[in-house]
Amino acid sequence: MSMDRRNFLSIGLSAAACSLAGLPAAAMTGVGASAQQAPDNLAGPPQDFVIDPIYMRQIVPYEGPGRPGTIVVRTKTRFVYLVLPNGEALRYGCGIGRDGFSWSGEATVARKAVWPAWYPPPEMRKRQPELPVMMAGGIKNPLGARALYLYQNGVDTLYRIHGTTEAWTMGQAVSSGCVRLMNDDIIDLHQRVPTGTRVIVI
Repeated sequence: MSMDRRNFLSIGLSAAACSLAGLPAAAMTGVGASAQQAPDNLAGPPQDFVIDPIYMRQIVPYEGPGRPGTIVVRTKTRFVYLVLPNGEALRYGCGIGRDGFSWSGEATVARKAVWPAWYPPPEMRKRQPELPVMMAGGIKNPLGARALYLYQNGVDTLYRIHGTTEAWTMGQAVSSGCVRLMNDDIIDLHQRVPTGTRVIVI
């Protein structure tokens, strides 16, 4: 089934909102915070686009690193996993960094934000002089509805796991290094994980 962008935004990705009420959820912290890294602007969606069902949120068998509660990002397959007990994981489709912007390693979710503000870093503003110094949180903000801020040894990596309204970019390498999920999915992940969550990017 295809849909145009207006219809897609208006229905709020209802197709992706599968029922997962039986899974445990951590309390949402709602910390308002700024971000330093976000995806570069794209020209816009194709006239009609289809989201591959493989990128819809779903519970899958899981064999890989991380204890239950760990977030694992597999950049080659473009999936984010929240590891669950009993050899399962909650899997989300994602977009990742373009060549030259990708990264890997381990980090910790040190902060969480609801409708975060965005502060484009100087190097991004140099590439795109039209960008603002700061953009308040909201539906047009490239960080989307939620953001998880990734730190290593107490230092901000400047990388985030965040939302996006550009759902057609799922499965693509398009960002400036951050991991982007559809807004419905980052809202779901945000409320399931507390600060201190381990993140493995491979």
